[in-house]
Amino acid sequence: MEVTAGGAVEKKESENKNNTAANSSSDFNTNNTSARLSSSSDLTTADKEAEDRDRRIALDLKAGLHPLKHKFIFWYTRRTPGVRTQASYEDNIKKIVDFSTVEGFWVSYCHLARPASLPSPTDLHLFKEGIRPLWEDSANCNGGKWIIRFKKAVSGRFWEDLVLALVGDQLDYGDNICGAVLSIRFNEDILSLWNRNASDNQAVMSLRDAIKRHLKLPPSYVMEYKPHDASLRDNSSYRNTWLRG
Repeated sequence: MEVTAGGAVEKKESENKNNTAANSSSDFNTNNTSARLSSSSDLTTADKEAEDRDRRIALDLKAGLHPLKHKFIFWYTRRTPGVRTQASYEDNIKKIVDFSTVEGFWVSYCHLARPASLPSPTDLHLFKEGIRPLWEDSANCNGGKWIIRFKKAVSGRFWEDLVLALVGDQLDYGDNICGAVLSIRFNEDILSLWNRNASDNQAVMSLRDAIKRHLKLPPSYVMEYKPHDASLRDNSSYRNTWLRG
């Protein structure tokens, strides 16, 4: 059989086109596969957390316990004198106990020291599992906190009421809440409730109203709000608040 030069060229061009198309298809498939793997990884993490939560709840129910919507951790901080740095503050945060059922909460809470017996300056923290009581934590960094100042004689009662509302998921925009802090100071005690998104004005103001309602705050009490990025800038939790209500 005779093969002409033109036929050979046409055949070569055809092979090159096929190879180019095959390479493009391969790159497209590779990119799609990478995207699917990334998406699958995110889904796998979320699915795993959901499965772990469902498994925990199933085990609690089987044991005759009453599971909470969220798992919580009590933390304790004994502040040391000097300028606050992230490293020094993290070193001072101590985990006390975690719980995920009504029964587990009461066992834990009943063994905690009462606020009136704690030295100054001390912080008690109650946060959802996976969220550390740090401004820099990924769940907190875009959020802020509502602040209420109390006389030391009454702070323990208001702290307990806020803890019960948080654990029982009784506050509006509950998924936007990260945790609560009781700060024991020399002349007063300060209660704060942390939320995820300081720029969501509706959630912030609804949270304020829910706190007032559940704590039955007298009109004389003033609530203040401060974003965590402002706290990072002035290195202070409670000075220079942005909003009063």
